[in-house]
Amino acid sequence: MRRFWDLASVVREGDRFAVRLDGKPMRLPGGPLLLLESEALAAAIAAEWQAAGGQKGGVLQVDDVPLTRLAGTAQEIVAPNPAPTIAALARYAESDLLCYRAAGPDLLVARQAALWQPWLDYAVRVYGAELRVASGVMPVVQPAPAVASLRAALAARTAFELAALGVLVPATGSVVLCLAIADGALDAQQATQLALLDEAFQAEQWGEDAQAAARRMNLSREIETTATFLRLSTPPGR
Repeated sequence: MRRFWDLASVVREGDRFAVRLDGKPMRLPGGPLLLLESEALAAAIAAEWQAAGGQKGGVLQVDDVPLTRLAGTAQEIVAPNPAPTIAALARYAESDLLCYRAAGPDLLVARQAALWQPWLDYAVRVYGAELRVASGVMPVVQPAPAVASLRAALAARTAFELAALGVLVPATGSVVLCLAIADGALDAQQATQLALLDEAFQAEQWGEDAQAAARRMNLSREIETTATFLRLSTPPGR
């Protein structure tokens, strides 16, 4: 897509905010206006369109507007029917990354316990969800009440928060970590380090692999961008 606008701006539309390109309202693929409850998110979306493609006539790449894509997903896909998104995310509670610990070496075992267990404790304290921990590769069946509690926590989120969690949870493999991000208890950098703890340990032991390093960098960027979207779209006081 070639850039056809000079100026991206934010305007109020009733009790919401819209983005305009040279005064023309931005619409989603299905046709409706992109409407945002958060002025901060609207401003961030306008900023990415102001930067996208460089000068007028430049080429815009899909990756130039990640906040817009998330907002569009929230408005057009999640909001009309959030149940499938909630169900898909809740399934991750049955195999949360934090619950699967290495059997060895001792240094990795200790590191996982020290860095992961506090967030499982957080899930108990905040959501009443006590998940079981397994050692090795054998699956563990999580208590139904714990999974139900995390599902209820997901169901309480807005469509925009769910759209962000729909990216963050698969990226990290952990519902617990991503709810902590949504709560403001954990930042994107910390979450990335926790999600990639095993890979980082292997790199320490055996040396860095360029392909794996590039994958971790891309994942880190994705988590950072999505966490920013989540922060900007979270209702005040949450």
